Amino acid sequence: MEELICPECGSDDVEVIKERGRELTLRCNECGNVWIITLPKPVRVPLIVSKHERSFKSEVELPEGEEISVGDVVETEDDEVRITGIELDGDRRVERARVGEIKTLWGESLTYPKVIKVSIYMPKGLTQSFRVKVERDEEFAVGEVIEVGGYTFRIEKIKTERKMIRHGGAKAERIVALMGHHIPRARARRSLELYRGYRRETGQKQRDVTS
Repeated sequence: MEELICPECGSDDVEVIKERGRELTLRCNECGNVWIITLPKPVRVPLIVSKHERSFKSEVELPEGEEISVGDVVETEDDEVRITGIELDGDRRVERARVGEIKTLWGESLTYPKVIKVSIYMPKGLTQSFRVKVERDEEFAVGEVIEVGGYTFRIEKIKTERKMIRHGGAKAERIVALMGHHIPRARARRSLELYRGYRRETGQKQRDVTS
């Protein structure tokens, strides 16, 4: 529900004193004003939820007419999902649309670990590649020394969803890949856990949308 504001004094100290279906009777605790609002009709919107390499069909209940944008976070019955795509009729993709126009929402589960690709550049042009799982609010910085899969390397580049970072850092939530050269016998600041794949991580055999 969106924030309730008293139309008389502008206070947000508002309480629901009566509820009848979608009709709410409200009272302002600042000025005593009482008024009635009707909540928008809830609409069930199909939602495809990504858990790294797997995607699952779900749905989310949203108020009719509410504007949804890429990057918004919505809640389903058992998950929290960041919207990554909005599809209208005709398979047209847009950055924002109103509930009622939307055919399908696409999103990334925020309760599933963030999975990041790691590329470690070895001598003679070889590259060791891994996938690691990290907490979404964990931060990484260029110049940091990390250990992955028995290899120590210094982060030289951080690829995010929007750009390549060569100076500074970013939170794991926005990171796609970490890259850097192997540094033998260097002391790592931390070690990252390898990602074993959806089935091994969850122990579930839930079927995805491609099954």
